Amino acid sequence: MIKRDIVIIGGGPAGLAAAVAAYDAGTRDILVIERDERLGGILGQCIHNGFGLHTFKEELTGPEYADRFIRQVKDRGIECKLDTIVTNISDTRSVTYMNGSEGVVTIEAGAVILAMGCRERPRGALGIPGYRPAGVYTAGTAQRLVNIEGKCVGKRVVILGSGDIGLIMARRMTLEGAKVLCVAELMPYSSGLQRNITQCLDDFGIPLLLSHTISKIYGKERVTGVDVSEVASDRSIMPGTAVHYDCDTLLLSCGLLPENELTRQAGIDINRITGGPDVRDDLETSAEGVFACGNVLHVHDLVDNVSQEAMRAGKMASAFVSGRTRTDGPVLKVVTEGGIRYSVPQYISPSEMEDSITVRFRVDGVYRDRKLCVYLGSEKLKEQRKNIVKPGEMEQAVILKKDLEPAAGTDTIKLCLED
Repeated sequence: MIKRDIVIIGGGPAGLAAAVAAYDAGTRDILVIERDERLGGILGQCIHNGFGLHTFKEELTGPEYADRFIRQVKDRGIECKLDTIVTNISDTRSVTYMNGSEGVVTIEAGAVILAMGCRERPRGALGIPGYRPAGVYTAGTAQRLVNIEGKCVGKRVVILGSGDIGLIMARRMTLEGAKVLCVAELMPYSSGLQRNITQCLDDFGIPLLLSHTISKIYGKERVTGVDVSEVASDRSIMPGTAVHYDCDTLLLSCGLLPENELTRQAGIDINRITGGPDVRDDLETSAEGVFACGNVLHVHDLVDNVSQEAMRAGKMASAFVSGRTRTDGPVLKVVTEGGIRYSVPQYISPSEMEDSITVRFRVDGVYRDRKLCVYLGSEKLKEQRKNIVKPGEMEQAVILKKDLEPAAGTDTIKLCLED
């Protein structure tokens, strides 16, 4: 059996940052496995700017941001296997992969870092009436066709969903000479960053139709048009509200799903809301020595946060293979109420955490003029005024270790929004 100290599954921004951090923490025997023919993940097709403001203190494009970490990985001599697919992970950290040159190989890892990223929700999961004509793409697929392969995907475009990729593709298609007729969003709020709404829609006069959805697709061979209808508060289509748009292309930006088939296969506990694994504050999953970071853990809005989270996972994985053991101190479950949909991590061990821990969370609606409150049991630890919070933008709360020291008698930390 081949043995490696740390195996990282995924060579995107999370996997690269985790590899660099693990190396800098003292671990040298690191293997990164990437199924694509190049490192960098989705960043290779994100040719727009806006990356790196937090990590590198400058504005970069996606390929430039990826290149910074690719160079760091190469400078450290970290081994990467490309065009290689992981087919199995066991709860004892055996990793099986396959590629064209080696065939099927199983290795025993001291620690595993899951960094497989996420995938787009396809049309089949949306239940839109109509045939299955050409011209219906997920926004990410269209982005790859336009930015990597240099193809024209359409001239008259309707976009369903206001996720960040959809917003960015509204601008991209416009710059390529297409006419983007509208962006329809099922919810009464956008699921994308405000800066993308401003820069990609408002600046180009593209209407955003909230509480709307596609009620029918026309065309057999190629899309010829769509009906856009209003939806009620229960998200059902309101009769008599359909407006027809003649178009040849429909882009779907209807959410991202953590790529967790391997995680489930290993028997790791999956969070029903995030779609990623439950983790402790050191980003370890329910399987000992298996860590998770990036969009496979929960869908992020900023790649800078992905990198920061992944660096922590790499550091903690390095500590694990160096012999770090857990103490017998209390483990606190993070619960969310009052408009907060979920948090990551889901568990905190005060005796093992560093001086502070950043808990990231998303809300379930648009809230204005609220207080973010953190409770240890029934005791309020802190509150922070929030002028506005939205589902499309990740929020965070910093919790200090010293505030959790009197944890005896309680087993929960609560995050909630209050008036």
